[in-house]
Amino acid sequence: MAATLALAVVLAVASLHAEAVWLDVPQSGTKCVSEEIQSNVVVLSDYSIMYESHPYSHPTIAVKVTSPFGNTLHHNENATVGQFAFTTAEAGNYLACFWIDSAEKGSGVSVNLDWKIGFATKDWDAIAKKEKIEGVELELRKLEVAVQAIHQNLIYLKAREAEMRTVSEKTNARVAWFSILSLGVCIAVSILQLWHLQGFFRKKKLI
Repeated sequence: MAATLALAVVLAVASLHAEAVWLDVPQSGTKCVSEEIQSNVVVLSDYSIMYESHPYSHPTIAVKVTSPFGNTLHHNENATVGQFAFTTAEAGNYLACFWIDSAEKGSGVSVNLDWKIGFATKDWDAIAKKEKIEGVELELRKLEVAVQAIHQNLIYLKAREAEMRTVSEKTNARVAWFSILSLGVCIAVSILQLWHLQGFFRKKKLI
C-alpha cells in the first residue's frame, strides 16, 4: 500500500513539469507521442524542426493532436514550427502525431517537442505582476498550486485504480464461472461416455 501511494505521488509530481522530447520522424510513416491526462487540465506545447542535423534538406511536417475519443484538437500542415494549446475535456490518452508532408524528405527530421501540462503552463511572472506578489509569497503561491494539482492527480489515480479493480473483479468472476461451466461440461461428457460404454459392453455381452 505504501509503495502504491509513493508511486502515485511520484507520478503526480512528474505530471506537474514540462516534458521536452526529441522525436526522430522517419522519411515515411508517422511518429507519435501520447500523454495520459485527466480532465480540465491546460495543455500547452511548442514544436519545431531541428535543422542542425539536416543542413542540406528543409522538409516540412504535418501535426495532428487528438483526444481519447478521437476528436482533432490541433492540425497543422507544411509547418517548421508551431504551437497548440487546449483544455482537456475528458480524461485519457492524448495523442500528438508528426509526419513529413513535403516532397523534400531527406533522411527524416528531428522534432523538438516541449509539452507542458497543468502547473507548468502557468506564467508566474505575469501572475506576480498582476497580483503584486514576489519573493516568499510568490513561492508559497506556487507551492499551493502545486499541492492542489498533486491532490487532483491523486484523486484521479485513485479513481482509475478503483475502475481497474472493478474490471479485474468482474474478469475474475467471469473466469470463475467459465471454469465452473467447463468443469460441469467435462463431468457431463464423462457421464455420457460412461453410459455409452456401459450400453456398448452390455450389447456385446462383455458385462
